Amino acid sequence: MAPVGGRKARRGILERLNSGEVVIGDGGFVFALEKRGYVKAGPWTPEAAVEHPEAVRQLHREFLRAGSNVMQTFTFYASEDKLENRGNYVAEKISGQKVNEAACDIARQVADEGDALVAGGVSQTPSYLSCKSETEVKKVFQQQLEVFVKKNVDFLIAEYFEHVEEAVWAVEALKASGKPVAATMCIGPEGDLHGVSPGECAVRLVKAGASIVGVNCHFDPTISLQTVKLMKEGLDAARLKAHLMSQPLAYHTPDCNKQGFIDLPEFPFGLEPRVATRWDIQKYAREAYNLGVRYIGGCCGFEPYHIRAIAEELAPERGFLPPASEKHGSWGSGLDMHTKPWIRARARKEYWENLRIASGARKEQEKESKMMTSLNILSSMKLEADTVLDTHS
Repeated sequence: MAPVGGRKARRGILERLNSGEVVIGDGGFVFALEKRGYVKAGPWTPEAAVEHPEAVRQLHREFLRAGSNVMQTFTFYASEDKLENRGNYVAEKISGQKVNEAACDIARQVADEGDALVAGGVSQTPSYLSCKSETEVKKVFQQQLEVFVKKNVDFLIAEYFEHVEEAVWAVEALKASGKPVAATMCIGPEGDLHGVSPGECAVRLVKAGASIVGVNCHFDPTISLQTVKLMKEGLDAARLKAHLMSQPLAYHTPDCNKQGFIDLPEFPFGLEPRVATRWDIQKYAREAYNLGVRYIGGCCGFEPYHIRAIAEELAPERGFLPPASEKHGSWGSGLDMHTKPWIRARARKEYWENLRIASGARKEQEKESKMMTSLNILSSMKLEADTVLDTHS
């Protein structure tokens, strides 16, 4: 077992990746904080950084304890145009600058409690979807960038882009800071919403100045890694080099179309039966590593225990376990202390690796269906019996 801890002198993101180190990202914020009552579903904007900083800080801390090496600023959808979009009050009552500054301060405070870097993040904008010009869209990114530079974040992430054209504009705007830039798109194997293939998306992002490219959100780990593989092949064919990054959903989405989980009927309030187990995420971490991905994290649905699963799976390569593993036995080994013998028997890797997870909801539906079938049969039998009696009376 690797020793718990492993704090080292802080190094930059490219220094870590260039040395072959595995960098573990954080998990999802908007979904996690919506469930906790701090984010409003629909706009999904991050004013909680100002209104409820303690909630944002605590989630950062839990990801840090679970093994995250990067504290992404809670600035998803924090552009001025998004904060005032569709009647949103945030831009008027708080201001985008205050939201971005508060998010940077919180992320830095927690990062300094461990060996973590701070990444300032931008995402797709209403301005692009409204067909505004490249200059106008870049101005939106530049407003956030000014705060990130002022707060001296360690690197920048352009994430959650459905169109590579806008993602390229974001990378170009962020690159002007001189800081390393990562870029992830919320696309699947079919490519972006304009039909640009994953491989071509990766090529365009690297040519724009991204040092790290990959995917985030919209699809599960399996589909996301298929997309990253296509990106890698595209870069290889173009003879371009970049580090690979993956931050998928923690929801199973084998039945999604091109736009991913946002088109599922369960989105956003009924996704819980699709949540990946910690063992699913350990498998994802290993497959990502074997593919050559070295920046491995998660997005919506990823809770701290999912991040801990990544850190535990890759502990042999990293040389240490996260602090959260102090309270977590590998593959359920802590269950050998349980009072019930059948629970103690589950304290082994083979049990959890081979378990077929059942959904209680589906079981309940099956039970109700069987009951209805039985009632229908009884009703039919009674009807037949009554008919026979009527015939003989």
